[in-house]
Amino acid sequence: MKDGIIKFNCNWTKTDPIESPLTEELIYWRQVLYKKGFVGVDSKGIGYGNLSCRTSGNEFLITGSGTGGFAEIGKQHFALVTSFNIHRNTVDATGPVIASSESMTHAVLYLCDPKIGAVIHIHNLNLWRALLRRVPKTGKQAEYGTPEMAKEVIRLYSQTDLKSKGILVMAGHEEGIVSFGPDIASAAQTLLNWKEQSL
Repeated sequence: MKDGIIKFNCNWTKTDPIESPLTEELIYWRQVLYKKGFVGVDSKGIGYGNLSCRTSGNEFLITGSGTGGFAEIGKQHFALVTSFNIHRNTVDATGPVIASSESMTHAVLYLCDPKIGAVIHIHNLNLWRALLRRVPKTGKQAEYGTPEMAKEVIRLYSQTDLKSKGILVMAGHEEGIVSFGPDIASAAQTLLNWKEQSL
């Protein structure tokens, strides 16, 4: 299946924009990453890159599907994921846009550790290549946005140093990198620090 396609069943309820104190910070860091090319549109016109913040419990605010190509975004470009089921491959979300195709990966990280407050998924081929042998990586067979990817992330979190590294490479999703931290600034800084080290 092509990148940018939602591979889980999204039970989406269209609503007005979600009001959250986290939105401004998400927009700020999304713009920083957009300017660095970590979020954007590929040569086929498919958007990539998404950011999320935990709101309460395992609910989280995430950039909507297909928003990677917008030069600027606002609160109308976010969805609230209210629940998910890895085994049934379902995500429940509300908001003016449908949740990102990478929502399941974000969801399992929040499930892995209540201290994780933000997750970022970006694309960058040079950084991806540089990190392949330096940070935990998912199996090549695991496609993005699938239960297999979700299970791989859980495996990495429990069996590797992913918790302390705060970053992983999607070996089967070329260019795909995921970082996380207690807040969105920390998750973004992890990416920027690795980028500097890999120059």
